[in-house]
Amino acid sequence: MKISWINPEQLVEFELTQLKDESVDTEELKKRWEKIKAEALDINFETGNFLNELEKLKRENDNDAIKSFLFGLEKKYKPSDIKISSDILYDKILGGWNGRAAGCLLGKPVEKYSRAVIKKILTSNNNYPLENYITAKVIPENLLLKYPWNKHSGKESLRENIECMTEDDDLNYTMLNLSVLENIGKDFTTEDIANAWLNNLPVLSVFTAERVAYINLLENKSIREIPIFHNPYREWIGAMIRADVWGWVSPGNPVQAARLAFNDSSLSHTRNGIYGSMFLASAIALSFIYNSPEEILKEALNFIPEESKIFNAVNFGITCAKKYSSWENVLDELQKEYEKYFWVHSINNVALISASIIFVKGDYEKSICCAVMGGWDTDSDGASVGSIMGTILGNSNLPDKWIKPLNNSIRSSLKGFDNSNISELANRTFKIAMLNQL
Repeated sequence: MKISWINPEQLVEFELTQLKDESVDTEELKKRWEKIKAEALDINFETGNFLNELEKLKRENDNDAIKSFLFGLEKKYKPSDIKISSDILYDKILGGWNGRAAGCLLGKPVEKYSRAVIKKILTSNNNYPLENYITAKVIPENLLLKYPWNKHSGKESLRENIECMTEDDDLNYTMLNLSVLENIGKDFTTEDIANAWLNNLPVLSVFTAERVAYINLLENKSIREIPIFHNPYREWIGAMIRADVWGWVSPGNPVQAARLAFNDSSLSHTRNGIYGSMFLASAIALSFIYNSPEEILKEALNFIPEESKIFNAVNFGITCAKKYSSWENVLDELQKEYEKYFWVHSINNVALISASIIFVKGDYEKSICCAVMGGWDTDSDGASVGSIMGTILGNSNLPDKWIKPLNNSIRSSLKGFDNSNISELANRTFKIAMLNQL
């Protein structure tokens, strides 16, 4: 049986791409792989051997170097001495939760579609540019047959069908990480994250790097081997969608947020996959004490290595957003620069997230709509943009048309969290954040 994301042939294809991005010459390897596919009598055996050969070409993970980088940050940066009142702190955390949920829900129906396909769908019923949740009303039937809604609750996330925040991995991890903090505290280890996954997450509700890491956990790999063994998705977006709680419980303390993000993301990711999570967590932590989105993103860059591709992608997104008055022109540049990356890679998506936040100059609605119109990982990007903007603005300043349809309710495949109240999740997060301010 072939299971997506862990099918050996799929692993080889994506590993060759990832190795090339890590400056490995893959031309001869690709020729050999094509020959194996064409001539192998036992494709499974040959694929397994080839995959093991590719393992030897990988760089070791850089976790020790990242730990040293974080140690340097802790010596250099101190938490902000700005004391946030409990009312404002709760409002910002609730804004982050609701902002994340609404942004995610907006992008769910069209997840993985390109910018061009999304524009075609939305133009067909005069809903482009986006200004509300996506609707299927009066979209031609032949178009929906060609481009069906996301099979993971896509129909349930349409404007006419919304009853709550539907089940989604982008929110499952947010809830799971909250439970880790409640049960263990901020001194949790990567092993604690692994145990939380095994005890609470159904294996097929995780994807890409997380699915590979889960399998490696079940096979009792070492904690150092888990994120790299047969894992070509190690620099993809998965760790970025897990970053938010680390920022919410670290108001004004981006160094702590970055460290918590590292302890989590290093279970399944390396290098840029980790840096994307550290960047977003730091940005959210800074969103409690700064009001300027540009100031927040640029300050958050101090908490990831300057030589990283994530650092460059964030700057590229900011530059594009400030360069043009048309969002279409911004997207043209982003698409041209990052066309080689798969739709769930960290590099292209963090550039889009950054551009979406900067382009709209503080407007929540326009920010999530820009992110979703950009294509790629639409629900994850909408969620991350919505989280940062929601935290900056606070729940009291978010438009009702985006928040009320959620009905303060969220579905989950995570044990113990289905049909949770968003406000209660925010309150639980607030209690931890208050302790961290003392």
